[in-house]
Amino acid sequence: MKINIAVFASGSGTNAENLVLYFRTNPLAEVSLIVCNKPDAFVLTRAENLGVESLLINRTDWEHPENLVQELLKRKIDLIVLAGFLWLVPSELIEAFPRRIINIHPALLPKYGGKGMYGDKVHESVKKNSETETGITIHYVDNKYDTGDIIFQESVKINPILESADEIAHKVHELEYKWYPEIVARVAGEIQKK
Repeated sequence: MKINIAVFASGSGTNAENLVLYFRTNPLAEVSLIVCNKPDAFVLTRAENLGVESLLINRTDWEHPENLVQELLKRKIDLIVLAGFLWLVPSELIEAFPRRIINIHPALLPKYGGKGMYGDKVHESVKKNSETETGITIHYVDNKYDTGDIIFQESVKINPILESADEIAHKVHELEYKWYPEIVARVAGEIQKK
């Protein structure tokens, strides 16, 4: 039985698109829904272009997530994958999907994690602190930012003197595109066995 994935995204949706395309050729799972909290986010255009249903939510839906939980259950969602989704996940959603919500962070946690640490802010901090490596962390989501159990990490060497924050970001994005679908597939495989 195919695992049903909902991807939650807030931005342009490159990781969301990468996941959709990856699972079109992987029989294990499929991305059947993209959930977004910004009406002008480009991920909604990507979803439409890819023929994937999308669901737009607002702050009230998030602060009182009973209807969202019911909607996800009605759609038989097995796994939630955060891909650049910036709101803290409410405990009701975590309880409804225990160890079935995963996130990718653009640094080697526990470094450069927590509230406000996302996207370019992470890469700028990595450069400012003269780190010689950075990477990605894929982890289960709990009720705090970036503190859930780590599933996978991959690092890349950087030169904080010669490389700009944009160049560092590019290296991290390459890791995201390579590894996130594979690790999501691994987690989906574990869910399927249960």
